[in-house]
Amino acid sequence: MARVDLFLLLALVTQTWALYSSGDAVVDLTPANFDKQVINGDGVWIVEFYAPWCGHCKNLVPEYKKAAKALKGVVKVGAVNADEHKSLGGQYGVQGFPTIKIFGANKKKPEDYNGNRNAQGFVDAGLAAAKKLVNAQLGGKSSGGGGGSKNANAGPGEGKDVVELTEANFKKKVFNSDKGWLVEFYAPWCGHCKSLAGPWADAASQLKGKMNLGALDATQHQSVAQEYGVQGYPTIKYFAPGSSEPEEYNGGRTASDIVAWAEEKAAENVSPPEIKQILSDADVEEGCGEHPLCVIAFLPHILDCQASCRNAFLEDLRKLGDKYKKKSWGWLWSEAVAQPDLEASVDVGGFGYPAMVVVSQKKMKYSILTGSFGFDGINEFLRDLSYGKGRTNPVRGAQMPKISKVDAWDGKDGELPAEEDLDLSDVDLDKDEL
Repeated sequence: MARVDLFLLLALVTQTWALYSSGDAVVDLTPANFDKQVINGDGVWIVEFYAPWCGHCKNLVPEYKKAAKALKGVVKVGAVNADEHKSLGGQYGVQGFPTIKIFGANKKKPEDYNGNRNAQGFVDAGLAAAKKLVNAQLGGKSSGGGGGSKNANAGPGEGKDVVELTEANFKKKVFNSDKGWLVEFYAPWCGHCKSLAGPWADAASQLKGKMNLGALDATQHQSVAQEYGVQGYPTIKYFAPGSSEPEEYNGGRTASDIVAWAEEKAAENVSPPEIKQILSDADVEEGCGEHPLCVIAFLPHILDCQASCRNAFLEDLRKLGDKYKKKSWGWLWSEAVAQPDLEASVDVGGFGYPAMVVVSQKKMKYSILTGSFGFDGINEFLRDLSYGKGRTNPVRGAQMPKISKVDAWDGKDGELPAEEDLDLSDVDLDKDEL
């Protein structure tokens, strides 16, 4: 009686772990029958390598059984429990579940199936492989393929500016970069991944030089996907420059959504802008011509505001530059009266020093600070401008004026010119004139 109970228990366990039963049209393949049935047998085989605990494998069962029934007598459909028969899985390079291969005209080189994971997809691929086999046997030109066309199964990594990531290069490329990375973890058979391929490639081209976009086939490089908790496809994660700890991407799936999200992240990691002294035309062209707006401060002459005073102003400007760094503004300063043409073009002279203007070289308009030159006053002025508020005036002459070349401030206090010593020894003064 005990032996009977044990037999029943083993039968129940086997039934629990097997995804397909003897009554299905799906043939149970093992190391004992695989070569005889598939490799040395006639006809085309579609073979699924699965693990009983795999959720995707369980979800696939109804469609796979339906396809097997529809293809009965035309194309044979089998399944290998690769978790139990690891040797077979290893022989055919199985690294993830489910993996589906088509054994067609060349049984020694089966083709990966990358089509839709439904009954119709399996049937179409099986018939295409059968047609290919027939043409090969006729000696004619083969057509079609077991896995479908390349375009139908194009992966996200095929965009010219999308970097293909693997277990071998992931850490080297992502962790050692001075730019951020958006990484898509995908599966070749995933419909949502295929839909994302075009926008992902487009976004990668638009973001070139600002942020890297990569794609990793999570079915082939499972160790990386598992390390970052990837459970569905596509999963997108953001890696800040030099960081191995990602954060989840929570933006949209269009190219414009991806670009906007990435640019926002890139701005968070940029260094604060340099507050540059205006020494020549090149400084103004770089500070104003290459940025949407440029902030120009006119600080008191060094004799009126010594090094500690000037450095206090510059420190406020640095803090404000850091606060508004996402705006990508240029930041410049000049000593009072050092650039008379520039001051005249933006009407600075009448307000005294220190003074500040914000210039749009593209529109040739400027706004002038009329409040306090302290941190809070400037912050309020810049905040209003960032919201599109504030009065603007046209730059005089409708172009940036010529800039005078001046020497850079040496960081020291100012000194009055030394007085000349007058030699009065040769002067003959009349006593009455004294």
